[in-house]
Amino acid sequence: MKIIRGITNLKNQFSQCVLTLGNFDGVHLGHQQLINHIIKQGKKRNLPTVVMLFEPQPLEFFTQDRAPSRLTSFQEKVILIEKLGIDYILVIPFTKKFAHMSANHFIQDWLINKLQAKYITIGDDFQFGFERKGNINLLQQYAHNNDFIVESMPTFVWNNFRISSTAVRQALLNSDFELAHCLLGRDYTIQGRVVHGNALARQLGFPTANIHLHRKKPALQGVYFVKVKNICNNQHYHGIANIGLRPTINGKKAILEVNIFDFSEDIYGQYLDITFVQKLRDEKKFDSLTDLKQQITQDICTAKKISAQLTN
Repeated sequence: MKIIRGITNLKNQFSQCVLTLGNFDGVHLGHQQLINHIIKQGKKRNLPTVVMLFEPQPLEFFTQDRAPSRLTSFQEKVILIEKLGIDYILVIPFTKKFAHMSANHFIQDWLINKLQAKYITIGDDFQFGFERKGNINLLQQYAHNNDFIVESMPTFVWNNFRISSTAVRQALLNSDFELAHCLLGRDYTIQGRVVHGNALARQLGFPTANIHLHRKKPALQGVYFVKVKNICNNQHYHGIANIGLRPTINGKKAILEVNIFDFSEDIYGQYLDITFVQKLRDEKKFDSLTDLKQQITQDICTAKKISAQLTN
């Protein structure tokens, strides 16, 4: 799979394609259905498959800090889409100029002239272009005169449940990881590289692997029992994770901190995959570091009991 950053870098990559476009936040079962469908159409027409993404996601551009929490960072999204077998990801910077592009111009200049899309599939509720005036009906008007096929994919329904990124966010907010798994088709995980932190946790006696979230607002907040996979060596562990602002030390930016049980190796720079299993408590501000240390000790005790139940 190849990543193309911006429409200007499209030159000589391919002459025609089959295409889908959207945010694909979470790459849930509905997204997977959409992507698998264009892969099938690509094979049928012997054309490369393209997923068009927008960074930042439109609501992050328009509403800034009021945007919905993000399920997947850009890098996580790329990894999940690549696993499905897509040929190209076309990443469009969502700028003020792009936000003001009319839906008609987007279709004629980008989809028809530049991408030469011969088959386009979108979700039935997907809208695009300035003031969101573009939709499946407008695309169909162009399809009749420009030798391409357009199709909308109905919302994926599981067990009478409409699958959407919003539904996944709500499941995570409710700490319903079983429902989130059903909507995603996999456990909810956060993946990232271990970076240096402020070493406070180590001073308290609980060294943590710190991972930058690469999103303005994570979908989870609090303390959790987690499963940890070291992607570099495929080793598996259990631990606790705190995801949030760390109010006791007046943190300003959300970060993921993971304490791996009975572990002391140097893993800076390595990539971890964190699977959230059960919420232990909300994040809170403690009066002192001593109180925080006592709470972490209790959290680890609780989490180890859960770990023992899983391994027995």
